[in-house]
This record gives sequence, C-alpha cells and structure tokens, in this order.
Amino acid sequence: MPDMLVKLYELPTANAAAERLATLGVDVRRALAPEKWIVAPWVRAQFSEYWVSECEAAFARQPVACFIAVQDTRVLGFACYDATLKGFFGPTGVAPDERGRGVGRALLIAALQAMRAEGYGYAIIGAVGPAEFYAKAAGATLIEGSRPGIYRGLIRPARP
Repeated sequence: MPDMLVKLYELPTANAAAERLATLGVDVRRALAPEKWIVAPWVRAQFSEYWVSECEAAFARQPVACFIAVQDTRVLGFACYDATLKGFFGPTGVAPDERGRGVGRALLIAALQAMRAEGYGYAIIGAVGPAEFYAKAAGATLIEGSRPGIYRGLIRPARP
C-alpha cells in the first residue's frame, strides 16, 4: 500500500463531521493518558498488535497524539499521529458497526488539525488502505514510489 500526502494548510478550520456527530451524542476528542488501558485493548480486539504498538506510542506523547470517538463510554474509533514517525498520520480505525456514519472522517480531520496546530505543513498517511476516502476527506494525494515505504522490513511473527 502506498503513502499519501495531505496539505495541512488547506484543511477546513471547522470539523463538520465531528460537529454533526456531537448532535448524535458522539464525542470526538483527544484521548487522555488514563484512557490508554481502555483504548489499547479495544484497538487490539478490533485491529492488530502492530496498531496497538503505534497507539501506545501515541499515548506516550505529550500532548497525547491519539484521538477517539466515544458514545456513552463506548469507543467507536481512534486516530493517531506521530506514532511511528513524526509527520505521519495513522493508524486509524472505526468499529465495523459504526462505519459509514462519518466517524472516520471526524477523527481524521481532528488529528490532522492537531498536526497543523503543532506546526506541520504536511502530513503523510502511511500505507493507506482506502485511498479514495483520504483523497475525498482531506485532499490527500498518492506519493509515487512510496510502496512499501517505512514499513519495509517490518518484523513479522514467526509462523509455526
């Protein structure tokens, strides 16, 4: 999967997706350090150990570089940045039963806006899956020659 580039200076100043979700009782916000023990196992159950490692790295930053979407104390999704490398967005994911409601878009924009506020002009989305989503939601463009990118040589578990 290739990487994508986002011009942070062209992001909207408002997060319309998060504002719409707020009217439905969904809070999209920066996670708090004491929530790591809830968020990391949720990421493990929904996604992968690799993403747990990156999520934990995002929680180790100050401010925490992980955004979450929560409804009635239930985690719906998460989005991290500066987890594997500075200037990189991801990983990010939404619970399967919550997809299509705008949760992913709200988390993406919240994290990218935080990156812009921290002084980044651009963000790299590493090893994207849904390239069309990122292009539409944030104006991301493919970075030619970026496959396999930073994850080249990533240690994989031994297979029995």
